[in-house]
Amino acid sequence: MTDRLNPPLHPATDLIHHQYEPPAAYAAPQPGVFKASTVFFPSVEAMRTWDWKDKSAFTYGLHGTPTTYILEERIATLEGGLHCVLVPSGLASISVIGIALLKAGDHILVPDNAYGPNKAFAQSELRRFGVSISYFDPLDVNDMAAKITPATRLAWLEAAGSVSMEFPDLPAQVRLCRERGILSALDNTWGAGLAFNAFDLDGDGSYALGVDVTAHSLTKYPSGGGDVLMGSIVSRNPEIHRRVQATHMHLGLGVGVNDLETVIRSLPSLPLRYRAQDLAARQLARFLAAQPQVVQLLHPAFDGAPGHAHWQALCGHHHGGEGAAAGLFSVVFDARYSQAQIDAFCESLRFFKLGYSWGGPVSLVVPYDIASMRSVKGSALKPGTVVRFSIGLESADDLQADLAQALQAAFA
Repeated sequence: MTDRLNPPLHPATDLIHHQYEPPAAYAAPQPGVFKASTVFFPSVEAMRTWDWKDKSAFTYGLHGTPTTYILEERIATLEGGLHCVLVPSGLASISVIGIALLKAGDHILVPDNAYGPNKAFAQSELRRFGVSISYFDPLDVNDMAAKITPATRLAWLEAAGSVSMEFPDLPAQVRLCRERGILSALDNTWGAGLAFNAFDLDGDGSYALGVDVTAHSLTKYPSGGGDVLMGSIVSRNPEIHRRVQATHMHLGLGVGVNDLETVIRSLPSLPLRYRAQDLAARQLARFLAAQPQVVQLLHPAFDGAPGHAHWQALCGHHHGGEGAAAGLFSVVFDARYSQAQIDAFCESLRFFKLGYSWGGPVSLVVPYDIASMRSVKGSALKPGTVVRFSIGLESADDLQADLAQALQAAFA
């Protein structure tokens, strides 16, 4: 107990300026949650000198609280980086990188299988601000090299690619960027910091070969619940980090503290969930690949899938040589089946829900018109309709039975 003021304060004042403060020593499995817009300074000098940019102080809630700093540091460690900035969504992480690192007259490279909203942001916003874009075949480093111009400043990379799941020769792509003096940005959502280290592609701990910056949709595996929107930007380069921080501040971006708490709570189970969903996805991928309606399996861990050798080289050393992969894959249904039949298959599924995103506890399915999403010729995909599956945490056997009954219902 603390001594009461004499004379006593009015209750309205006492409720706000109460003297009691809890003891500082407190330890529990989950860190405390700090919510603030205003942050108190001990002196005018502190107001003038404290700087939030190196996490040595707190100045305003938008620039970080202890809860923000905790998650930023943990995500940076997860990905092998040194610096992290949090943003309200995975797409925001892509957008902030573009705004921070590009200017009018610059040129960027984007893989043809990039995350659709990334391509849309480049086509609409970046192009409107005077940045030009070229798309390259993600499986052809020579095609990527041929599209570099004197104005090229940034190359986006994805491993594996969105929807069609091609796995590129990521080390070769990064070497090319280094040789040409181009920054490399990787959408690291699929790997989640677990399948490979984007900043140490040699895997020898030297960090001699790695991307310059990553975007990660924490909405997916780090959240794990399908109920949080958040993204991160991670780097090891202080200059890139400062530019990202400045753009982040100028745009007034912030992340809700309750969402921070949710992701922090989910992180300890991330490796377990990632592995479980990987194993279940492989079981279901094998099952669908054996069905007569399916003409191609798009899962980088399987021999014959586009870029499998690149996945094996980068990710195959995990789990006793089984490798690590996200619980995500696509299949190509034979072109002889109509879109109505494909839609009927998806709608006949009981446990797979129709919905975007992935990495949560509920399995999802989405049919895609892949031709409308690609512009570069020479695709590794066979003719047909692509359907993507995100595997949740249900029993793999139950999910397989669900697939079997839907195939029967739609294609019998």
